[in-house]
Amino acid sequence: MGENLALDPSRYFIVVPDQFGNGLSSSPSNSPPPQDRMRFPLVHPYDNVRAQHRLVTERYGIDRVKLVVGFSMSGQQAFHWGALYPDMVERIAPICGSARTAVHNFVFLEGIKAALTADCAWAGGEYTSPPVAGLRAFSRVYAGWYTSQSFFREGLHDTGGGVEGFLAGAERSFGRFDANDLLAMLATWQAADIAAHPRFAGDLAAALGAIRARATVMPSRTDLYFPPEDNEIEVAQMPNAELRVIPSIRGHLAGGGGNPEDRRWVSDQLEELLAQ
Repeated sequence: MGENLALDPSRYFIVVPDQFGNGLSSSPSNSPPPQDRMRFPLVHPYDNVRAQHRLVTERYGIDRVKLVVGFSMSGQQAFHWGALYPDMVERIAPICGSARTAVHNFVFLEGIKAALTADCAWAGGEYTSPPVAGLRAFSRVYAGWYTSQSFFREGLHDTGGGVEGFLAGAERSFGRFDANDLLAMLATWQAADIAAHPRFAGDLAAALGAIRARATVMPSRTDLYFPPEDNEIEVAQMPNAELRVIPSIRGHLAGGGGNPEDRRWVSDQLEELLAQ
């Protein structure tokens, strides 16, 4: 998003909400008892989407959405938007996200949850100071997953500090989060499933078929969480969707906009989608 990119605020009215659990919207770290800490309820992506729908309709008076676009967990929300509000949403562009969290992805998340909660200082979520050892372990496990094998093979991880510098960067990134907030977001990620709604009763094919919006689904070729094969299966069951794979060795991060080459590639796909 930005000037001279597809998502240019001078051309479009762009709404960027924070998801529940991220420490800015309602979260374990900022909710009062009895919904504080690990008592914070499970938030499904549909909960985020319904709240966002209320925001755009009740606060802004919007009845048509030109494009729902998101990266990672927000990419999962884009699928949920398309399934739940097919008469409102004209286009969706999930970037490095899936309509349903795959079992392999779920297992990966269980691993980083275990790394965090194994710290005695976590104390079942009742800590009075951050569980530093758990956050450090969480970060170091996560660091091996959000890029790709080729990213490391080509030395892109080494910006001067070698492997340890790369790991330290992950620690800084995740260390700014509250531990319970991280766990709440992981629970939302694990729960992602557009079929988990009374309208679809667990039928993924029916939920995907309900997405009438024109869709450009963009996985990264080297994403270890959301591989292109998962999106390929989903796109085949959507009536108006196209799969476009980001040609990058930056793994999941290819969709995050941090690299100029990947950012331009994604922007070009969005420009084309918006022109249709």
